Amino acid sequence: MTAVPGSPPAGRAKLADVATLAGVSVGTASKALNGSGRMRPETRQRVLAAAEALDFRPNQHAQSLHTGRSWTVGLMTTDGIGRFSTPVLLGAEDALGAGKISVLLCDTRGDSIREQHHLRNLMDRRVDGIIVTGRRTDPRPPLKGIEPIPTVYALSPSTDPDDISVVSDDRSGARLAVEHLVATGRTRIAHVTGPAHHAAARDRAHHTVELLERFSLELSTGRVQFGEWSEAWGRRAAEAVLRTAPDTDAFFCGNDQIARGVADSLRENGVDVPGKVAVVGYDNWDVMALACRPPLTTIDTDLAEIGRQAALRLLDAIGSAPEPGLHTVPCRLVVRESS
Repeated sequence: MTAVPGSPPAGRAKLADVATLAGVSVGTASKALNGSGRMRPETRQRVLAAAEALDFRPNQHAQSLHTGRSWTVGLMTTDGIGRFSTPVLLGAEDALGAGKISVLLCDTRGDSIREQHHLRNLMDRRVDGIIVTGRRTDPRPPLKGIEPIPTVYALSPSTDPDDISVVSDDRSGARLAVEHLVATGRTRIAHVTGPAHHAAARDRAHHTVELLERFSLELSTGRVQFGEWSEAWGRRAAEAVLRTAPDTDAFFCGNDQIARGVADSLRENGVDVPGKVAVVGYDNWDVMALACRPPLTTIDTDLAEIGRQAALRLLDAIGSAPEPGLHTVPCRLVVRESS
């Protein structure tokens, strides 16, 4: 029986099969799976995807003896709730799992003592690398005492510019939202967001004001409405904005919870959404965006891609080809009925 071109070979897959499917040399496939060598992230991902498609299973014991690696990576999160860190961690685990790398999840719950405890355990297990993430985009101090272990910070960047950090591009997110609203004829736009001391609220507000100025527009109320990351704040803010600037024709909100509160308030006050006032959120959190009435147009920060890119950059760092600095992942606009 003749095999179909590109289909997995019969029997247990070999490294050469992975290389053929990925369209690379055996040496490149080996380096990609070992997390070594310098190559484009896309090439490494193609090899990992081929290994997964073929269910390639390298001899981990032999590889460990040969390379001195443990084939394990620590994923450390400060987000006990998991709203933001879980998609990041799943994206990272998908990329690492394709290379048959085991993942150890550690939840520090934002506690520095617990963080040090987990770090000691990870170091005792001789992990090959660590990915650190959290629930906020505020820069965080780098981990201490782990200099020999390659580390990548995802979503919550390190304050050290020499570290490797992968974050969402909030500038692109704000641009997509503002350009969408302007393209649909909105000119009196309010911006309602979270606490001013949160980087996400502060950065998104700054980019929004800057982008409106490019269109020769300004916020309908003359200022950003800073408050809380909650539906309750969205409801209060919507009423306050319409009292101050009744000609407001759009709300761009700092997250989906706020946006849903705004939409609720508008609906309860008989304001047609999106006929009279459009509403755009941020995060594309299905629980909020799809339950909103009408369903919410929002900005997707692609958290899983942040995790995937963090994992690929960690593999490069393990392979002695680190790319330090801040790396951004673009957002995308998800249009629904609220705009």
